[in-house]
Amino acid sequence: MNGLDTRTAVLLLAGAGATYVAFLHPAVGVAVLVGLAVVGLLHALMR
Repeated sequence: MNGLDTRTAVLLLAGAGATYVAFLHPAVGVAVLVGLAVVGLLHALMR
């Protein structure tokens, strides 16, 4: 993929899809942000 890792491409596509859904349904966007915050906090604590 011209220097772009497959995992990075999948993450970019997932992020774009989540952003699109968040723009269509703002309540889902809030839920996604809360979920990302919890996962990020757990990831930081488990290091």
